[in-house]
Order: sequence, then structure tokens, then C-alpha cells
Amino acid sequence: MSDGVYLYTDHMNDTIQTTIEEYQPSPETIELLRQTPVFFLVGIAGAGKDTVKSRLLQDPGYRHIISHTTRPPRDNNGVAERDGIDYHFVSVDEAVRMAKAKEFIEVKIVHGTIYGTSAREIAEARESGTIATTDIDVQGVAEYKRVAPESSIAVFLLPPSYDTWLERLSARYGEGGIPADELAKRTLSAVFELEHALSVPYYHFIMNEELDQTVATAHTIAHHHDTFNEIDEAVRHRAEQLLADIKSHL
Repeated sequence: MSDGVYLYTDHMNDTIQTTIEEYQPSPETIELLRQTPVFFLVGIAGAGKDTVKSRLLQDPGYRHIISHTTRPPRDNNGVAERDGIDYHFVSVDEAVRMAKAKEFIEVKIVHGTIYGTSAREIAEARESGTIATTDIDVQGVAEYKRVAPESSIAVFLLPPSYDTWLERLSARYGEGGIPADELAKRTLSAVFELEHALSVPYYHFIMNEELDQTVATAHTIAHHHDTFNEIDEAVRHRAEQLLADIKSHL
């Protein structure tokens, strides 16, 4: 990929912004979504989304939804992101072409970079008889629920307590712990995400206390989400308490 193909805010022109911001999936894509189960892992930072997703994807019954992005690959703890594994890394021109051709399910601009999910990712899951899955934010789930409410299944992962959450976040930053400004940002995000998840009826909540049990519960919900409501209600109360505890530290 040549220099200059990645998109940042100061290079964003009005035509590109309008194309992305006004994007709507095609009727064919909406129908595909309605016919294909898609399983989303959501949660505040430090809840364990990546770990649970990795475990689920060891099961051949799941297929990872790989997003497209116009940002360059990053190094994560010295490991370079890989094209077609972590993301599909594409040029701005290619992302805009895909948007104009209605090849995305959803596409958006985040901090000056285009991110999108192609309909082909879902089609391949349908063709292989697998459950499409990925981690996503609450806004992304809302978009899928708007167009395919029955086939979009969302799990919200929770740390078991505020103290455990703080320990997990701090562990990411080594001996110095999490910086105060970063903790403040994460706290505000956690409040927003939890308040949103608790305000809508479609999330299944899992308290991520023991990884094997969390993965097993997620697997059960992915296949039998309609029978999980009684368990959800008990964990929802714990989610409300966690939200209150996090807000008390603002």
C-alpha cells in the first residue's frame, strides 16, 4: 500500500464525509443480516471481550467478522497487526468505492479513520453455517439491532466488581498502573456504555468472574438466547450495582 492512502481528519473532504455519514445498507444486505445469526461481545474496557472472543473462535462453529479500516496497521505489544486477520487494511479510495457500491453493512468515521464491516463477511458465515461473531461497541450493536433485531444477539461482559475492574485496567500499564487521565476517560466511557446497555432490552449480561464459565455461558446464549432471560435478570442487578460503584468514583 503506497504512502498517503490512509485517511485522517485533516485530509477528509466533504464528499467522502457525506458518502460515509449518509450510508445505508442495501435491501439485499438487510435481508442477509436478517437471515444470519450474528453474535456480538460488548463490554467496558477490561471486561475481557478479546479473551472471550479468542476462546469462542477456537470452536469451528464461529466465524470472526473482520472489519475494514483505512488506518495503518499497529504494533500491539511488539506484535504487528496482520491484514486479513486483525483487519482488512484498505486505502481511502477502496473504502469509498465499497461504500458507493453498497458493499458494507455499516461504515463510519472514527477519529478521522474509516471503519466498516462488509456484507461479504456475513455472507461467508452464512455459507459456512457458522455464527458470525466479533467484539463491538454499544453504538455498533444499536445499528445492527435497528435493521436485524431478531438475528443480532448481544452479550455485555462485566467485571465482577469495581476493584477487580481497576486491577485489570492497571495491569495493562505495568508497574506504574493506569494514569489518572486515562482512568478518568475509561470511567466516563464505562458509565456511558453501562447506562446504554441497561436502558435497552436486548442485552444478555455475563459477569466475567471465571473464564471457562464465561465462555460456556456465552456459547449457550449464542445458541439458545431466547431461554436465557431469568439468568439475565439476576446479572442485570449486578450490572446496576457496578454502574453505581463506578459512578461513585467520578
